[in-house]
Amino acid sequence: MKSQISTDERIGLPPPTTKALPENNNEVVSQKVTAARTRNPWIAYAARRFVRLVVSIVALVTAAYLMVRFLPGDPARLSLGADASAEQVLRRRTELGLDDSLLSQYFHFWERLFQGNLGTSYGNRLPVFEIIAQRMPATLELAVLTIIVILVTGIPFGMLVAEMTRGGRNRWLDTTFSAITGFFTVAPVFVVAAISIFLFAISSPIFPVAGRSGPSSYVLPVLSLALPAVCAIARIVRAETLSVLEADFVRTARSKRISKARLYVRHVLANLITPTLTIAGLMFGGLIAGSVFVETVFAWPGMGSTVVGSIADRDYSLVQGIVLVYGGIVLLINLIVDLLIAAFDPRSRITTT
Repeated sequence: MKSQISTDERIGLPPPTTKALPENNNEVVSQKVTAARTRNPWIAYAARRFVRLVVSIVALVTAAYLMVRFLPGDPARLSLGADASAEQVLRRRTELGLDDSLLSQYFHFWERLFQGNLGTSYGNRLPVFEIIAQRMPATLELAVLTIIVILVTGIPFGMLVAEMTRGGRNRWLDTTFSAITGFFTVAPVFVVAAISIFLFAISSPIFPVAGRSGPSSYVLPVLSLALPAVCAIARIVRAETLSVLEADFVRTARSKRISKARLYVRHVLANLITPTLTIAGLMFGGLIAGSVFVETVFAWPGMGSTVVGSIADRDYSLVQGIVLVYGGIVLLINLIVDLLIAAFDPRSRITTT
């Protein structure tokens, strides 16, 4: 009896193959996620960046928790005052949960954070969140104005000096620029603040030296915070501009006789965004630390002066809340900077297949 031969076998085609189906729904979902990540590198980048953010938040909260636990002094005694009796201190320790294990207190700390509870200030007897909400607007005003001044002045200043010193021209300007910006870049913020006070409040009483009384009171604090960062940004922008001006695509653009303004805006500035944003993100942490000194020197009613006072008064609960807020702001700014860099420069995203 002859075996039945299929049409495919008679014409020499290989037998059809069947693709193995996934064993369960989880495998199907995993394959779809992998395919989506391969098609869109933004998903992989955002996932990695989100994981980094979560890890950083956990590390920040843990550090803030341990900082208060290992500082000298008894929180129960500090909250009641030096005249409290031993029984009152023991009762207060029980109310605060200080008799529990460190691990149990750690989990309770996270639970309070999810509820928006940062604790109560020992000195003011007010919720820490309320104190921060009162002081934060003054600090944010100072920070936003400082960042605007840094970006608006630092980038054009660096590009202007690069154009004027390109090809070895104006060596005196190159030397002067390097000397002045080098000094202010490494100068501590409190030194810049002292120089500003001497020049513009003592020798020439143009601006008020302390307080938050009007538009003129913002000048010296913003100047003290912004000047070192402006000098640092200008030095980096100048170096990057000189490098870009020697690139082949800029020579090609010049050969087309386009205007100088269009050349700098469309070609040069576009290639300065990534390094400038990177440096600006790194400088923001320094601005946070510098604001503490500036607000103290100029008696600015913000978070900086509050944290100095709380450290002097050993108000550890308030210190802990301010550290968490400052750390959260820095992490948020770094996330925004990373996303902006990835949007402007796709080469900065390391994709996975």
